[in-house]
Amino acid sequence: MANILTLFTSIGLSEQKAKETLKNEALSSALKEAVIQAQRVSGASGVDKAMGTLLYSMASRLKDNKRLIFLADCIAQKKISTELQLAAALDFVKSHPEDPISQKEFDEACGVGVVITPEQIEDAVESVIKKHKEQLLKERYRFNMGLLMGEARSALKWADGKVIKNEVDVQVLHLLGPKTEADLEKKPKAQKAKVAENDVKAKKEEVTLNGDANFVEGRSLMDQLRGEALKFHKPGENYKTEGYVVTPKTMELLKKHMEFTGGQIRTRFPPEPNGILHIGHAKAINFNFGYAKVNDGICFLRYDDTNPEKEEEKYFTAIKDMVEWLGYTPYDVTHASDNFQKLYDLAVDLIRRGHAYVCHQKGEELKGRNIPPSPWRDRPVEESLVLFERMKKGMFAEGEATLRMKMVMEDGKMDPVAYRIKYTPHHRTGNEWCIYPTYDYTHCLCDSIENITHSLCTKEFQARRSSYYWLCNALDLYCPVQWEYGRLNLTYTVVSKRKIIKLVETGVVRDWDDPRLFTLTALRRRGFPPEAINNFCARVGVTVSQTTTEPHLLESCVRDVLNDTAPRAMAVLEPLKVTIKNLPKDTKMDVRVPNFPANEAKGTHTVPFTCTVFIEQSDFREVMEKGYKRLTPEQPVGLRHAGYVISVQKVIKNSQGKVVELEVTCCNSETAEKPKAFIHWVSQPLVCEVRLYERLFLHKHPEDPSVVPGGFLSDINPNSLQVISSALVDTSVKGAKVLDKFQFERVGYFSLDPDSSTNKLVFNRTVTLKEDPGKI
Repeated sequence: MANILTLFTSIGLSEQKAKETLKNEALSSALKEAVIQAQRVSGASGVDKAMGTLLYSMASRLKDNKRLIFLADCIAQKKISTELQLAAALDFVKSHPEDPISQKEFDEACGVGVVITPEQIEDAVESVIKKHKEQLLKERYRFNMGLLMGEARSALKWADGKVIKNEVDVQVLHLLGPKTEADLEKKPKAQKAKVAENDVKAKKEEVTLNGDANFVEGRSLMDQLRGEALKFHKPGENYKTEGYVVTPKTMELLKKHMEFTGGQIRTRFPPEPNGILHIGHAKAINFNFGYAKVNDGICFLRYDDTNPEKEEEKYFTAIKDMVEWLGYTPYDVTHASDNFQKLYDLAVDLIRRGHAYVCHQKGEELKGRNIPPSPWRDRPVEESLVLFERMKKGMFAEGEATLRMKMVMEDGKMDPVAYRIKYTPHHRTGNEWCIYPTYDYTHCLCDSIENITHSLCTKEFQARRSSYYWLCNALDLYCPVQWEYGRLNLTYTVVSKRKIIKLVETGVVRDWDDPRLFTLTALRRRGFPPEAINNFCARVGVTVSQTTTEPHLLESCVRDVLNDTAPRAMAVLEPLKVTIKNLPKDTKMDVRVPNFPANEAKGTHTVPFTCTVFIEQSDFREVMEKGYKRLTPEQPVGLRHAGYVISVQKVIKNSQGKVVELEVTCCNSETAEKPKAFIHWVSQPLVCEVRLYERLFLHKHPEDPSVVPGGFLSDINPNSLQVISSALVDTSVKGAKVLDKFQFERVGYFSLDPDSSTNKLVFNRTVTLKEDPGKI
């Protein structure tokens, strides 16, 4: 250890830096090898601090150590003498994993032998300054000097950046002279113009399906996924991805892959068919399908149906429905079970190669972190082949044997299970199989079989990336690239399948589509448009870090869409009868109401108006209060769209003193004094049921034991559902279909529930008209 420390300090590392390097076994081993090789080429005294710095930088950044000796030689021979050249060299070896490396191409790519003279630098800087001379004289030292540096560097790629900077400084000083007091004054900050809220709204482009809306807040999802935006590898260039494992077979397999796909991007959305999709899956759907769509690729819907105990046909149907509801069409619908025979054959091959074995440790022994090594790990290959065949033939009980892979995962888990025994009929293959592959075994192999280019998954699967690459390479199969992104989580909800089942079983919610949940079927039933969900995913963005978001951000996206798409109607949730005494009892007229008051070109509908109307109880107060603008005995109010202003003549109460009816007179709104407010009303209405929803849980994080020690079931909001059984709605909604959406003027956005019948309509409140200021 002392000898290595001396070796590292001999190339210019401080003692502290050398000691820190020794703590990193991989780095210290690579650096030691690089320094020793450099000393072989240039002698022990020939490795100075500048060369040592390059060797350290190379050893710490190089991902494939098979190129370490080659690069150490180049540095020792002073072919690579700057950080700029080293960066180019590292890029070159990364993009040329095959042997042998073309020395000529390498030299050209890394500027080997290129000499930049002081005269060349002087001429290049002079040319750039001449180009910007007018602006320089105008702005003087407030001009962005970085622009001059950048243009000079691009003209002289291999020039020393410090030398270019010095030359820029000299020539600028010669042109402008020394800085004056005015040059030293701070530049005043430009005042930000205030933008009216209406102006901001006007700038929003028309909302379209699949998240193609452009928001003021940021780019659309499609823009975020387009082309180079994500810095993903190009098809066929998997080996350029950091962490990707290159084997002697890699380039040959990539060539065959490219011949099959034609360079097309191929993704997949691979849900387990054991539950209903939730809001987090919406991000995954948009990411996988959206990335393929916007880059002219294809996306598979692949059911990961390897656990027959938990899979039901209704989940298969619901998953496909939700994908299509969000606006996407799978290129093909596939199943992991399509490949059961091929997966089995590959498992046999894995055993033959010495990479898998049959194990008899019990399930409980395999749980936790520090699992004892299997005593059967080194059993003969032939023995494992025979035992695996017996597993397939049903000659072991469940839990009596598993097939395990000989590898260690990134999280330290050793020898993950590839196959287990389950005597449960499969929904597609029946009783043909009694052994089923695990996710860790199946997922990467199905990706390979389908020639997926980008295997997109959430961050928690990062610990499985090494096993993903290992398995494909162990079997000499084409290996896709796994990319991880952050999960999307919402506060005030739970999305775990187990917990939702508990909510259903205890009667807290009716089913998976209860509108208080954040499953996609529940959001659809509540009236959330798919465009709004896609736009919400765009606002959240494609991030690597996990995102926890407030529901009101999703609700804001819903309002944006429904404001433009939900026709207006009038509904009264808590009716108060109003009799207009100065109209004949047989009065009946049709009042024309615009579907969208802000754009009457989008059509109108008619509603009846008679001498009896109903208004909201909250729109009348018997005692006038300061700031109250609606109906009182002393204050008239206008009726929206009707052209009348009404004034109270008599207040009628029941035996308990509750106001049950108002007698009023009306006059034409064109001749009457303009009232302080106009209220909505209904006449000859339909009786309907209205369901009002609030947060299902009282706390933001109902699963956090430090906040909710009694568990999520103890955090239920008792007021999460209010049912109004005798609300009144105007007749314009009579022909509505299930899931049709309306804005009930001054009340909120509502959607027709599937519980509706010809005798009685049922409406779910989707969202209020404005965000509740009481919500965080």
